[in-house]
Amino acid sequence: MNLHLLDKIKQQMPSFSKGQKSIANYIIEEYDKAAFMTAAKLGQMVGVSESTVVRFATELGYDGYPQLQKAMQEMIRSKLTILQRMEVSNNRIGDDVLARVLEQDVEKIKTTLEETSRQDFNRAVELITHARCIYIFGVGSSEALAVFLRYYFSLVFDNVIHVITSSETAIFEQMLRIGSEDVLIGISFPRYSRRAVKAARFANDRGANVIAITDSMASPMARQAGCVLLARSDMVSFADSLVAPLSLINALIAAVGIQMKDQVNDTFTELERLWEEYKVYEKPESETW
Repeated sequence: MNLHLLDKIKQQMPSFSKGQKSIANYIIEEYDKAAFMTAAKLGQMVGVSESTVVRFATELGYDGYPQLQKAMQEMIRSKLTILQRMEVSNNRIGDDVLARVLEQDVEKIKTTLEETSRQDFNRAVELITHARCIYIFGVGSSEALAVFLRYYFSLVFDNVIHVITSSETAIFEQMLRIGSEDVLIGISFPRYSRRAVKAARFANDRGANVIAITDSMASPMARQAGCVLLARSDMVSFADSLVAPLSLINALIAAVGIQMKDQVNDTFTELERLWEEYKVYEKPESETW
């Protein structure tokens, strides 16, 4: 429904009241800004009441304004340039940057908890623990998430490959032997990388099980995946907010660790012995007195 939101508004335009037409025109012309406004703020911008905005949402077939707002956000999520996203983000933050950014991150984690499929999550854990080889990749800021996931999975499995995405040639070379017994975990958030989508499509064509960690079922990554784990992301100034995706990945690591309990225990027992033998970690000052 959100993919055709503007067409839907235009089709219903003749039936709208004067106030609703004002809302409709503002959304058509400034949807990148309207998508991040409250109903009250949108009403203020076009000179109508908050209740008029809510009624406008129901006229379009939504249960309320939050659904309309979500539809607008989904529609524009991958289309905004960095400068546009910065403008929207800066308008939303206000004066107390610390409080606002942390509050937004908390909200994204809550939304992630509500939207992520438990069935797909459990299926992902099952696929990972039984995979011959686990391929992991992320592009752009998502690369940091891929590195984090690879680090912990490498402590549990000896079959983890971090796919370096510096070029399309490198991607295909590293994934040359991927097959039906393998898993690809692809991490991609707006703006979606074509390299990420091509890598997922390649794995899919080879019969591998593709797990997408992304922000929406409308994501091009989701269309290539058998399991989709949704995590809300956003932009804070010029930086991507990946708190919720990281929290989801932490949950995935924990769930895999529980499934591989004996192997994890053996690994860390040996690691603790080595760390102590080779004095890897410095003890806190209080322990050296």
